[in-house]
Amino acid sequence: MPKTGPLTPCFILICAWGLLFATAAQGQLAGSAKSRFVFKDADGRTDSAEVVTKYAPRKIVRPFSKMDGSVDPKLRQAASIAEERAHAHSREQCWHYVKQALLASGAVSSYPTSVYAKDAAKELVSNYGFKKLSVRDPYKAPVGSVLVYNAKNGAGHVEIRTKGGFASDFRSKIPSPRPLIGIYTKG
Repeated sequence: MPKTGPLTPCFILICAWGLLFATAAQGQLAGSAKSRFVFKDADGRTDSAEVVTKYAPRKIVRPFSKMDGSVDPKLRQAASIAEERAHAHSREQCWHYVKQALLASGAVSSYPTSVYAKDAAKELVSNYGFKKLSVRDPYKAPVGSVLVYNAKNGAGHVEIRTKGGFASDFRSKIPSPRPLIGIYTKG
């Protein structure tokens, strides 16, 4: 049997520990490499992004709208009609689609004549018996109410509050970012 000196067991122990730590470090390095996606951007530079491994759904911040019994049932029907006819993306004909939904439901007796969406508020109040609500939050508007928005350089925007969001020529879960003129309804 070969003789070993007093340094040999210490040397073996040190090598074993070094190998163990090197394996652990390599495992961490490999684990972190898997959590990043490496790609080249439009300029040809290499970049990376974290890989999402767990899905965490966001809570609903704005709940569905509630039915208000004081709102004219024809307006709730207009909301349904607008939602059915709405497209996925805007066709830049919001006031045209809202007019058609209001007329089809019987909420208005004749086709509104105003051209611009931002003028809808005046016409709905003066010709069709709508009233402006004190509510300023579009999410708190009752189903069937008409929301009218202003625009500095443009026609504005108009949409109807639906149970799950807002509809005009397109449907959306969020209201328009334009300045709100008012929320209008019939009782």
